[in-house]
Amino acid sequence: MMKMPWLRDFPLYLAPMAGVTDPIFRSLCKEEGADVMVTEFVSAEGVLQAWERNRRYFEFEEAHRPLGIQVFGGHPEHLAAAARRIVDAAHPDFLDLNAGCPVPKVVGKNGGSSLLRDLPLLQRAAAALVRELGEDCPVTVKIRTGWDAEHVVALEAVSRLEDAGVQAVVVHGRTRSQQYGGKADWGLIDACARRVSIPVIGNGDLASPEQVKEVREGTAVAGVMIGRAAMNAPWIFRLAKHYLRTGEVLPPPSATQRLDFMLRHARLAIESGHYGDELQTMRAMRARLLAYAKGIPGTKPLRPSLARVAGYAELAELLAPLREDAPPPAAL
Repeated sequence: MMKMPWLRDFPLYLAPMAGVTDPIFRSLCKEEGADVMVTEFVSAEGVLQAWERNRRYFEFEEAHRPLGIQVFGGHPEHLAAAARRIVDAAHPDFLDLNAGCPVPKVVGKNGGSSLLRDLPLLQRAAAALVRELGEDCPVTVKIRTGWDAEHVVALEAVSRLEDAGVQAVVVHGRTRSQQYGGKADWGLIDACARRVSIPVIGNGDLASPEQVKEVREGTAVAGVMIGRAAMNAPWIFRLAKHYLRTGEVLPPPSATQRLDFMLRHARLAIESGHYGDELQTMRAMRARLLAYAKGIPGTKPLRPSLARVAGYAELAELLAPLREDAPPPAAL
């Protein structure tokens, strides 16, 4: 029996994004059609040294399944010990090793895309996870194409990871030095998918249903992962799945529907208590609200206010005049 059966059906993954893919956002993306979730990453060292403080990073609901918990670190034995603790406590559907994050504070700890500078270490880390978890939990790895343009190592990396025993690899088609600039190299992602017998999931620059279909039909990837586009428009999963199934391009949500989505996300986040009280939650939500507001008519002048919003009632008052069914302003 296939350990990750969802890979048979060209799944749409929600990418793990620190500070974004918390339990509330995952629930909303699941409603919008995301097939597979991956949590915000958690430090292996943090799990071992400060378990209670780090547990919130991999909290999830049963409705989020299939779901993977992502860890980062550069010490194979510590990664294995942390993975065992996580799997025994949370029972995810898979455990994902982050070998792609370009953020300096992660790279500086020999985690994330730093592992792409030492492929033998990457292979040892992946193999340590596979040995430790055995039949209990499949292991996957997310990589970038390399450290920089002079050190593009994705083809060798996916081969080493297959040899290490991982069940699937996600390839983000950029180097670490590109950060999120330039274009994702889908030719290289396709070559990686054809190099190995394990499934390869492609990631990078997918912002429309048409692009998802082009990748499904034009490459050998087993599925796709969507990140930044989902930050602004979580409904991309629903629109893409409908287009893949029917060929019909559905209209995006109306401005009022998008405003309602912003309010609902804020309300659910406050009710969850995930970030603390209402003020703490709205502080955590500000970047999300600014992302949602992009492209909604009338929101540009509100961006400074959205960046300071401190409560739900204040947010609702800010957005109320932008609704398509809002009454005209009273005469002076």
